[in-house]
Amino acid sequence: MNTSLALAVFSHAKHSSAELAACRFAEESDFYASAPFSGCMILQTCNRVEILIHGGADALSAYLAEAGKEGFAVLEGEAVLSHLLELAAGTQSLIVGEDQILGQMKKALSAAEEAGAADAVISACVSNAVRFGVSVRQKTAINRGAVSIGSAAVLLAEEELGTLDGRNILVVGGGETGRLVAKALSEKDIRAIYVANRSFENAVALAEEIGGRAMRLDQLYSCLAEADVVISCTAAPHEIIRAEPLSALMKTRLWPLDESPRKLLMIDIASPPDIEYACADISGVSLYTIDDLEGISKRNMESRRREIQSAEELITAYLPEFVRIINRTAAGDVLAELYSWAEDIRCREAEKALRAIRSGGDAEEIIEKLTLSLTKKLLDDAGAAVRRSAEECRIDQAKSLVTAITARKP
Repeated sequence: MNTSLALAVFSHAKHSSAELAACRFAEESDFYASAPFSGCMILQTCNRVEILIHGGADALSAYLAEAGKEGFAVLEGEAVLSHLLELAAGTQSLIVGEDQILGQMKKALSAAEEAGAADAVISACVSNAVRFGVSVRQKTAINRGAVSIGSAAVLLAEEELGTLDGRNILVVGGGETGRLVAKALSEKDIRAIYVANRSFENAVALAEEIGGRAMRLDQLYSCLAEADVVISCTAAPHEIIRAEPLSALMKTRLWPLDESPRKLLMIDIASPPDIEYACADISGVSLYTIDDLEGISKRNMESRRREIQSAEELITAYLPEFVRIINRTAAGDVLAELYSWAEDIRCREAEKALRAIRSGGDAEEIIEKLTLSLTKKLLDDAGAAVRRSAEECRIDQAKSLVTAITARKP
């Protein structure tokens, strides 16, 4: 392809959740402020960190090295577009076929555009990939009955406990993933669902939607005292459930004659993590992370193997058209430069003609000189290029230049 594109990928496919958390950019606004690219976008989810740039792979690798970010795989050219199509189709997701990635890609593009970082090429790459992802879901059954990360966490809880019937469940986080968790829980015969969130209004809205109870985040530990299962999925940049207070709380879950506290199952699907890893060492606590969803992910992939193949065939068929779209979009920058150059010539020559008219010159003669001057200046460089090509025995290139300029056979 004629357009320079590069993509850095750090995902669940090769890295643990702890490694993913370490490679994240804490503030995306800082990334956009420091990124030295003509166009770029960063996508950060619980399963991946990806940076798309309108530029070369060497420039992207140099930026990552300077930022101290290691372990990224860097793609370039058509491989970038192929990856974007796979991503949007859901074949690169931890839970194959999940729909959440489409919203995440659109949200990332919107943030890049608001930051003034996404040029026409970046916007075309992402928006066309998202449209393709929607089309794949319409043409295949890749997302039919598919589970999301949120519902996979609920399945994990069921597998560990045998059943969620009669359990008290606490969902920490009222964003998109929290909503998916709560929706999956609402279909179970559980005793109570509690929703805790930094924004109490969001917690209330989600709790009302699923028939649960909203809790303020400062009530978190009192909720933990009553919960059988905790699924945490906030967007907090730091841990919100710490080992020391949780250890003290677990002692309140112990009846006088009990040998150990009532068990607490904790599933952390946030990135960076919401729950301090040391919580796993507390008696009565079982802590799971995104890495533990691998078994569910593998079973999901097996059930969708035929649909993955169908999606890959659609990707192969669409890729050449995608390349043409991006090349055509990139040409817009070149055309803008061409039009700007021609406009500068037009303005200068028009000003000369107007001065001559104001000085009393003959209008017909002035117009004649104006048109001759415009023709000469607009065609001088193109004419020189045609002559150079002919002199160097590249007559086909000379003819192509004439055809491109005149839109007719020379």
